[in-house]
Amino acid sequence: MEAPVLLTGGAGFIGSHVLDRLLGEGFEVVVLDNFSSGYRENIAKHLGSRLVRVVEGDIRVKQTVQEASQGCRTIIHLAANPEVRMGDPEEHLEHNVRGTLNILEVARRLDVSVVAFASSSTVYGEATLMPTPEDYSPMRPISTYGASKLACEALLSAYAYTYNVPGVALRYANVVGPRARRGVVYDFTRKLLSNPHRLEILGDGTQKKSYIWVGDAVEASLTAIEKRREAFEAFNVGSIDAITVREVADAVCDALSLKGVEYVFVGGPGGRGWPGDVKYMHLDVGRLISLGWRPRYVSREAVILSAQELKRELSKGF
Repeated sequence: MEAPVLLTGGAGFIGSHVLDRLLGEGFEVVVLDNFSSGYRENIAKHLGSRLVRVVEGDIRVKQTVQEASQGCRTIIHLAANPEVRMGDPEEHLEHNVRGTLNILEVARRLDVSVVAFASSSTVYGEATLMPTPEDYSPMRPISTYGASKLACEALLSAYAYTYNVPGVALRYANVVGPRARRGVVYDFTRKLLSNPHRLEILGDGTQKKSYIWVGDAVEASLTAIEKRREAFEAFNVGSIDAITVREVADAVCDALSLKGVEYVFVGGPGGRGWPGDVKYMHLDVGRLISLGWRPRYVSREAVILSAQELKRELSKGF
């Protein structure tokens, strides 16, 4: 990654941590973000750096992508509509699929060396094999969000083999840590700071998933980009275990030093949190481990660390 890196969604949760890491290693970075779900506070400490250029713009506008990507040979594409719960299908199509198509169209004309794409564990749907490996099939997403991510992966694969634009799909589990502004850990922490006696939990509490610390996710992402072996390759990015939503609630309470909290379960169909919510998710991360990466934290540790960091941030009104 000797040339400048184009980082879409660089002011977002994961994106801002990727930015921290790239700048720490001395890379020049162009951040392209429309700030609809990213925050300037996330990147404020870098705004005076000679290594950073921030472009406020939308990936759905091809001309904007073209101008931002000039001189870049690596694209780390994290910009997307982040709303998993019952998102508008048109929004998912425009932000995720159309935006990714624009990225790929620009990449094939600029001789880009790799496009790394933020995919999701939701592409698998309700997998019957757990931990779920990258070659699991059939992939049957149960949400429009998951469907849009799988469509983007298909585009990456097609461009890799048709136009020689190498692609990497990063299938993230639940990434947690500082600067997160959505997700179950953020939701629980915010609710408990408001009312430390009662916690409303979507679903029946038996939903079981993997949670990965954002620093581990960043390290995994860069390892996948640098050590990929195929024209197009997908990588699961998760922890080595999975815990239930009730265990997440217990961990957040422990992180906040709370005892005797009343849990109130608001179960949807089949005990899900919402229609389209994958109830059980545990990714097989053996492919990344074979490349020398390994997460530092298991799910419970990542949740506790995240809740502690979020408490500090929320107390400052961040």
